[in-house]
Amino acid sequence: MTDLRHRGAKDTDPTLQQQPSEDKGSDSELKGEKDVPSDGEAKADSGVPDVPAPADDTPEVLNKALSGLSSRWKNWWVRGILTLAMISFFFLIIYLGPIVLMMIVLIVQIKCFQEIITIGYSVYHSYHLPWFRTLSWYFLLCVNYFFYGETVTDYFFSLVQREEPLRILSKYHRFISFALYLTGFCMFVLSLVKKHYRLQFYMFGWTHVTLLIVVTQSHLIIHNLFEGMIWFIVPISCVICNDIMAYMFGFFFGRTPLIKLSPKKTWEGFIGGLFSTIVFGIMFSYLLAGYRYFVCPVEFNNDSNSFQVDCEPSDLFQLQDYALPAVLESFTGWSTVRLYPFQIHSIALSSFASIVGPFGGFFASGFKRAFKIKDFANTIPGHGGIMDRFDCQYLMATFVNVYIASFIRGPNPSKVIQQLLALRIDQQLHIFNSLKTHLTEKGLLPALEEAAAA
Repeated sequence: MTDLRHRGAKDTDPTLQQQPSEDKGSDSELKGEKDVPSDGEAKADSGVPDVPAPADDTPEVLNKALSGLSSRWKNWWVRGILTLAMISFFFLIIYLGPIVLMMIVLIVQIKCFQEIITIGYSVYHSYHLPWFRTLSWYFLLCVNYFFYGETVTDYFFSLVQREEPLRILSKYHRFISFALYLTGFCMFVLSLVKKHYRLQFYMFGWTHVTLLIVVTQSHLIIHNLFEGMIWFIVPISCVICNDIMAYMFGFFFGRTPLIKLSPKKTWEGFIGGLFSTIVFGIMFSYLLAGYRYFVCPVEFNNDSNSFQVDCEPSDLFQLQDYALPAVLESFTGWSTVRLYPFQIHSIALSSFASIVGPFGGFFASGFKRAFKIKDFANTIPGHGGIMDRFDCQYLMATFVNVYIASFIRGPNPSKVIQQLLALRIDQQLHIFNSLKTHLTEKGLLPALEEAAAA
């Protein structure tokens, strides 16, 4: 593959020329230190195309306002101002409701996919690989059709059953998905060119790994959202908090490098971000757990044809008394403390966001160093591309989904009823009689009948 990269180096696409900015929001800034490959790496990867330093893409208004500052503090203010703008936008889309959140997740997914695919195409575009971009976007369409079709079937069952075309698509959804993917697979085989077999299979794998990382995680984010918006908001906010606090601790106190992949990350920033995020997670969870809008599962109302987030909150969101250990009792003078059980779970979410979540950023750093690029794109001045902001979020989404399935979610009666209603009448009667016999043997049915008569 080295010879392929040598050739790609000669024709590097200017779209890859991005602004050098911080590698990650949680990076601490060690003065005079840059996140670039070492001499040994440079020799080993000499075939990887270099990316020329691009023009500054900071808005002109900010450039003028911060013109008197050093580059270090200028970067601090640019990142800070745009971080506040992104946080404000985050709260706005939360206010607009779950349907807008789902649309934003889909838009972010498409943008992240585009940024990663563009890197591969820009490096190897000189080979004029047939159908590479077309097939990449086609596979994105196929995978999204498969995953979101499953979601529609699960959460919009009543709407699907009401419309004949949707009912047909739902019934044969997996077969249609397979047929669509198989079409793309055959198109790829037909596009193979003798000179470029290895490179074409390399890019085929590139596309599929990107789909695995981006689309699958986006699908899990949507599932987390349907469990209740608190399962969407708190994990994302914990990652954001960790990015900000680790950057601030590292900026002011950072001295000890944390990992060679990203030399600007420090132990001081890592530890400061950990404790700050745990405290933030507990407090933010307490704030959200008191509102049904955040804790109730997102469900589709068949009567109003809209989403609703109204329910009787589960025990997870009911205040309970917890006895404090003797050490804490002697220190605080309190024997018990009232907490939402969700706050206990938030400690696990915050810890993952602070300890394991950054490895998503390290992974992205390794990828960028392999291609000698600073950021995936220059969409956000001072921050890089959208993928630079979501590398940790995707890892967090997987953890939250697994955590809910393992420790939180139980059988869902509404989904069971939906599946029963999809059966034939004779099958429904068989299940009804079996359930009636079971309840009678348990001695529950007579009690229920007497209660109804009373």
